[in-house]
Amino acid sequence: MRGGDCRKKRIWRIYEEYMKNIAIYIDLVFCLIVLPLMALIFPIERWVYHFGWYVALSAAWLYISYVVNRVVTVPMLFRGRRQQLLALGIIVASIGVTFLLSKISLYTPSPSRFDFGLVRRIPSLQPYQQALWTSFMLVTAFSFAVGLLTQVNQQRQHRRVVEAERDRAEIELYKAQIKPHFMFNILNSLYGLFLTHSPKALESFEKFISMIRYIHVSSQRDFIPLQDEADYIRRYVEIMGLRLTRMTTVDLDISLRGRAPEVPPMLLVTFVENCFKHGVSTVEESGIEISLTQEGNNIRFFTRNRIFPVKRIGEHMGIANCRKRLGIMYPGRHSLDITDDGEYFTVELSIEADQAVS
Repeated sequence: MRGGDCRKKRIWRIYEEYMKNIAIYIDLVFCLIVLPLMALIFPIERWVYHFGWYVALSAAWLYISYVVNRVVTVPMLFRGRRQQLLALGIIVASIGVTFLLSKISLYTPSPSRFDFGLVRRIPSLQPYQQALWTSFMLVTAFSFAVGLLTQVNQQRQHRRVVEAERDRAEIELYKAQIKPHFMFNILNSLYGLFLTHSPKALESFEKFISMIRYIHVSSQRDFIPLQDEADYIRRYVEIMGLRLTRMTTVDLDISLRGRAPEVPPMLLVTFVENCFKHGVSTVEESGIEISLTQEGNNIRFFTRNRIFPVKRIGEHMGIANCRKRLGIMYPGRHSLDITDDGEYFTVELSIEADQAVS
């Protein structure tokens, strides 16, 4: 695993764990600190002394309202229409219960001598009723705010999981498409060597076995050391070069300096394979240029070959897959320029990889 990816994933796991628990921390702070402090605004000592049962009942109801809103009501608002209607029903029911609690008469206030006429008939909220409604509205608002924060965070995490699984599925699809393509071309080359009783057929077959081993191992991983990819390119060029005539020359230059970063497997060799598929002729002179350089985390890859038109099924599939894999693995950190002037096909690829492997 790359060092840069390890740190990024570790930091993201810490962040996700923090965001997962932050709602619980807020719940504890609100229920154990904020709500009791909020009660001190009112003459709670006098009410506890005279109406302790009512204070206990009201406090229990406020805590129940907070938990129900956080755990049940708010999540339902993010679901189907039936669940949303049920959530609205819970909200209405909680208002109704609060109304019933506020209608409990603890005492009958004496009319003020300043009240007269119609004023005496207008019902007024007593202090304990005002305290109940004020606390209920604050608890409801706070519980909805924390619930919405939790739901937004869960939605964000869900999107990240879906996107990660989608990208992984796409990568596995591209790798599954590439491997049979390479296998067919290499086996075709080996068949030609054995058919002509070439003395290099056995040596090529041994190299082919090592390439199969590399394909098998790399297919289980998302990234492999750049050195392994470079060695695979060398073996591939050697095997394909055994079938070439003097009409075709291959110039392979690989220079890796410093600690090599990791790259997606079977990525660069796709362009190498394209050179041998379209840049080889038995009757015309042709040259293939392949260059791979790396300094630190900067990777430069270059191929150039003449074009001998040979229409084949799926001939652009490999390069299209590479474009998509690069977009997924290195968004905004790579540059791929492909030039086709009708005579020469040129590929220039630069990648800013993650931290080099130690």
